[in-house]
Amino acid sequence: MHSHVRRRKTVVFFAPDVSDVSTIKRAEAFIAYGFRLQVLGFRRDNYNRDFQPTWPFISLGRTKDNRYAQRITALLKAAWKVIAVRAVFRDTEIFYARNIDQLILALLARFLGNRSARIAYEVLDIQPAFVGSGWLSRFLRLAERFGLRRTNLLVVSSPGFVRHYFSPVQDYDGSWFLLENKLSSDFPLATGARPPSGVPTAPRTRYRWVVGYCGLIRGQETIDMIIRIAERLQGLVLFRFRGIFTTANRETLMRATLRLDNLVYEGDYVNPRDLAGIYGDLDFAWAVDLENRQHNSRWLLPCRFYEAGYFGVPCLAAHGFEVGRLIDKDQLGWTFDDPYEDAIVHRPNMMKCVSACSACPPVPSSPATIRPG
Repeated sequence: MHSHVRRRKTVVFFAPDVSDVSTIKRAEAFIAYGFRLQVLGFRRDNYNRDFQPTWPFISLGRTKDNRYAQRITALLKAAWKVIAVRAVFRDTEIFYARNIDQLILALLARFLGNRSARIAYEVLDIQPAFVGSGWLSRFLRLAERFGLRRTNLLVVSSPGFVRHYFSPVQDYDGSWFLLENKLSSDFPLATGARPPSGVPTAPRTRYRWVVGYCGLIRGQETIDMIIRIAERLQGLVLFRFRGIFTTANRETLMRATLRLDNLVYEGDYVNPRDLAGIYGDLDFAWAVDLENRQHNSRWLLPCRFYEAGYFGVPCLAAHGFEVGRLIDKDQLGWTFDDPYEDAIVHRPNMMKCVSACSACPPVPSSPATIRPG
């Protein structure tokens, strides 16, 4: 008597950065749900530089954030590698691709392998190049529309992307799925981490409030505003930065830390290992993103919103943005109207209270009631 064993479906995952936390989460989820997994991906010098995947992985080279000319060259080289390993795609039933360049490679792989396979296209950011008016933006939107017409499922991290971009701009009316940047429900709360040795820190006991900016440090306008706020709230509010610099100037922040005691950069960290130690010492998490305030920053739901909520830390965000809408709806923090700098400094129930009333009772750094699902 023969027992029937259900054959596991094969997923080929095209990833822009194999060491990125969301890439690791997706790969582990595919395996946990019983899929046979093959990952093809690039590396970027962001988080987890020393990470080595434990699942089948084929390297496609290295790319850099927002370096489209370099990414085109890397894409062409990767296409030849995809052709060279085309036997891998023969039994593939699902191609999962993040970002437009990975989608192009997935379409090529499906053409070379199983042409009846389904394709899922994941988008975590709408980059400025996709919403511009120049020839490059028009070309990228055209390429994306070509891919979307051949995609079975669009996966987004925020419904704002569909509402403001994919539906009205790309005329997409196909199936889509909301996959938020939440931490796993079994994430270890007890872990902790200190900044790397040699990195200066500031004791929180000298300040009434501690605000943390954790993750990708991006947007020069945002960083400049934080520096000005820190100047206006010296001796009252400590601003802590942890993470890596992308589209913000590192030297600008480092120069500011030399003259402002309440502004400190505490180095890179390993995500998710170090999150509990970071958020466990914060009163507020900074989520005011002004880098692309008319599009991506207004539409996205950042990872730090979910991380802060998981550890019971309220967020500070811009009113009217997608993340601000959720914060207001579920009372998960405070939102501010433009001009943001003055609004934050003079918030009656928060910063202004600090400067006006030194006898205010302390607020716990991790109120347990603040946790999005």
